[in-house]
Amino acid sequence: MSTTALTCADLSFSWPDGTRVLNGLQLTFGPGRTGLTGDNGCGKSTLLKLAAGELTPSSGTVQVFGELAHLPQHVTLDTSLRVDEALGIREVRAALHAIEAGHATEDHFATVGDDWDVEERALALLGSLGLDHIGLDHIGLDRTVGEVSGGESVLLRLTALLLARPGVLLLDEPTNNLDLAARHRLYAAVESFPGVLVVVSHDRELLARVDRIAELREGEVTWYGGNYDAYQEAVAAEREAAGRAVRAAGNDVRRQRRELAGAQATLARRRRYGQKMNDTKREPKIVMNARKRAAQVSAGKHRALHEDRLATARQRLDAAGEAVRDDEVIRVDLPATALPAGRTVLTLSKLRLRHGARAERTFEVRGPERIALVGRNGAGKTTLLRTLAGQLAPLEGEVRVEVPLRFLPQRLDVLDEGLSVAGNVARAAPGSDRNEVRARLARFLFRGARADQLAGTLSGGERFRAALASLMLAEPAPQLLMLDEPTNNLDLASVRQLTSALAAYRGALLVAGHDLPFLRSLGITRWLLLDGELREAAPEEVEEALTG
Repeated sequence: MSTTALTCADLSFSWPDGTRVLNGLQLTFGPGRTGLTGDNGCGKSTLLKLAAGELTPSSGTVQVFGELAHLPQHVTLDTSLRVDEALGIREVRAALHAIEAGHATEDHFATVGDDWDVEERALALLGSLGLDHIGLDHIGLDRTVGEVSGGESVLLRLTALLLARPGVLLLDEPTNNLDLAARHRLYAAVESFPGVLVVVSHDRELLARVDRIAELREGEVTWYGGNYDAYQEAVAAEREAAGRAVRAAGNDVRRQRRELAGAQATLARRRRYGQKMNDTKREPKIVMNARKRAAQVSAGKHRALHEDRLATARQRLDAAGEAVRDDEVIRVDLPATALPAGRTVLTLSKLRLRHGARAERTFEVRGPERIALVGRNGAGKTTLLRTLAGQLAPLEGEVRVEVPLRFLPQRLDVLDEGLSVAGNVARAAPGSDRNEVRARLARFLFRGARADQLAGTLSGGERFRAALASLMLAEPAPQLLMLDEPTNNLDLASVRQLTSALAAYRGALLVAGHDLPFLRSLGITRWLLLDGELREAAPEEVEEALTG
């Protein structure tokens, strides 16, 4: 595996409408695990598709040394396939069985190649990724896949890729739709991969397991040694150094301005003195003219020197400003969402929900609590949130919501695609005038013409911010905010923006998710675990319950 690599030379790509994504990119991924990071829309997924041959470059080349496998962000699976078909090993198994039955031909041996243990490897991989129920034994490989979750589709596809023993493995947001137990199994597969692995992800737990970070920013890649924590430290140091450089350059510009103003004042005094001497004719005319010409030459040089120094200082300021990262943060003040500590917000009593989930005891939410709702895929978290939001009726029991409530589903389908960002917020807050809406949207980073973009044209990160703004700026102000898997499909910059927005929220917060680092960053005050039955859990219990 030491000779495997992925190299891009002068790689450029533009979409049919002319939008340029990459321009002359030079890049080599060598052995080891690389985390590819960058803002939504910067070209990470496009780069992986170019490397996998799924897109054609506008110019430049991609060279792969070794077999390449690509796990895309969105995996579709035909559940009517046999398991061995989904894994891509049906022909090899058929050839093996023919050889074992004494009906071998040269074609059978050619088909098997070195894969004499393919069935054992398939079963072992399925087991390591938690898919024993799909292929429990050799006979299980003959069965159809059947109904599987989105997360299981991802893991089944990953199993098929690993069975092919690629030298280069590309993973695009592989932990989306995976619960915590499945994520940990995928982490183990990533850590044990022996070749070139490139992973695009917003999952900080996954990025903590890489050897290096490649940051794609404005069409260029910057390398950082170490995992995501080391990358964050390096970026923080860069930001601090860039800030110091901006302050120093700004001070230099101000000093050069003062010196230029002083030089101009000195030259003005000299001109007045020369004019006075000329008016009083104290010296011969030829001497005065010579003095005048010399003074003009000297003044020009003096002025040019200071102007050059000022221009140089400005260039340094511009260069220092370009080095400052513009990762903007949402800063909002939401006083109307505030709740007193003892106020009853939500009560649910002896609920029984669809899919079998239940809450035998009575649960209350009081005051500005911050509650995390966790559980494995299929446990019923989304069903519970939709029931609390009034979108589904419980099979049994009662739900009482006593404050204004807003719910952000995974699909982000709270926006009217045909309205602008400002139009969507105005619809949610009809009592606010146009200037108020636009001023509040500026705090969500929709400034000027950005607020006039149609919701249907927004990128993933923009769409999320617009949906969040339409909920948090709504009238009446939401004093209970519920979010379902809010970090799915968000880049790391958008996750930081979400965290900063929720820090300003003063009401009760109920968030369902698998992203434990994100949940902890919200200052969670209570953890609810849904595993058939809803119950409270201590923070230290949660990870064990979800991964055990």
